[in-house]
Amino acid sequence: YAEGVEALNTGDAFYAGKKFREAEIALTQYDWSSKASLMLSYSEYSRSAYSNAIFELERHIENYPADNNLDYAHYLIAMCYYEQILDEKKDLEPLLKAKKKFEFIMENYPDTDYATDSRFKIDLIIDQLAAKEMSVARFYMKTEKWIPALNRLKIVVNEYDTTVFVEEALHRLVEVYYRLGLEDEAKQAASILGYNYKAGDWYKKSYKVFNKKYKPKKIVKGDEMGLIRRKIKGLFN
Repeated sequence: YAEGVEALNTGDAFYAGKKFREAEIALTQYDWSSKASLMLSYSEYSRSAYSNAIFELERHIENYPADNNLDYAHYLIAMCYYEQILDEKKDLEPLLKAKKKFEFIMENYPDTDYATDSRFKIDLIIDQLAAKEMSVARFYMKTEKWIPALNRLKIVVNEYDTTVFVEEALHRLVEVYYRLGLEDEAKQAASILGYNYKAGDWYKKSYKVFNKKYKPKKIVKGDEMGLIRRKIKGLFN
């Protein structure tokens, strides 16, 4: 076990995992063998072997149901999925699996730091899901498939109205409706945008659809990460 900790500290997570696996087999006390199992899982996570880490963490949860660190094990599974979220153009599966696991943590461990961080991560995931819908909507608009674009934009407005993408979605609705000759619907979407975001750049762009005045600008969004390594330090001892 000590050799595994030393290997992790020197950056050799593969060798650390090998040593923690040996330690788990050799150690007879429940607390120490469960610690070794969890450190093995963390070693796999730290070298970005996410599938291996998820396998080991699920095995850990099944083999050590009395472990005091089960909340952390579930959180680390969620982070394995979360770390595989690259951008809105990639596969949805890691997004949805991460979201489901973070929701599990919030429901079952509500008073932990992991629940607090899970709430934050879910907000980021919802932003990513909205970004995915916007990416598809933009593609449909680019290829002039107006009805599929309209459907995707409505999903953003109706299901992801707390994200930064709702302003753009409303503006794109204005564009699509106007392009289809549905001027009343375009004006309705523009009025909703104006009522909620009158000072925003997307409203100015919608105003330009009708009045040809404002130049477009761009919006950005941020990102953040949490408390894995802080927790794992407690298992070093």
